[in-house]
Amino acid sequence: MAAPMDGIGIPCDDFLGFQESLKRMRLIDDRIINALNTTVPTQSFAHQVDATKECKHLYEQLEQSYSAREKAIKTCIAKVSDDVGGLRKAKADNPDSGEVLKKLRKEQTKLRLMQQELNVEEVVKDRTLKVFYERCRNAYRPPTGPSSLTPTDDDRTTGSTSGTLAPDSAVIFVKTCDVLVCL
Repeated sequence: MAAPMDGIGIPCDDFLGFQESLKRMRLIDDRIINALNTTVPTQSFAHQVDATKECKHLYEQLEQSYSAREKAIKTCIAKVSDDVGGLRKAKADNPDSGEVLKKLRKEQTKLRLMQQELNVEEVVKDRTLKVFYERCRNAYRPPTGPSSLTPTDDDRTTGSTSGTLAPDSAVIFVKTCDVLVCL
């Protein structure tokens, strides 16, 4: 029997189903390079396609996807948090129940894993927006570009291209440091 989906299209009671649904929802991020290659023209075809329109449309699709995923994750976190609260109350009412303790720990683990998905979502979003910005920066500049790619005034005057890292993108830099040369 399938896990209930709470009206958001993603199962909250089954963590593997939850992850599988998120994986399907992240297909646009997984296929960003292909989407950019098919929508953003090269110099030789620039006159045949409106790159600004195509980039804007792709950005709007990305934003809708991010919004839907974040809402789904937060809805599941709220549901599982409520379940954990109920189990804590049941545990307080019956402190000797091993079955309640087992269910409580299982739900707490599921809650932690779902909360970690918010962090994964930030990494996925940042990487996708970085690729998007690299390809569409001349055609369309979104209202809120990736903060880790925006050069500071100091970078503009010194000619550096390092950019500044926003507090939330520092984690991404650390995690990708093994690929980059870090000085």
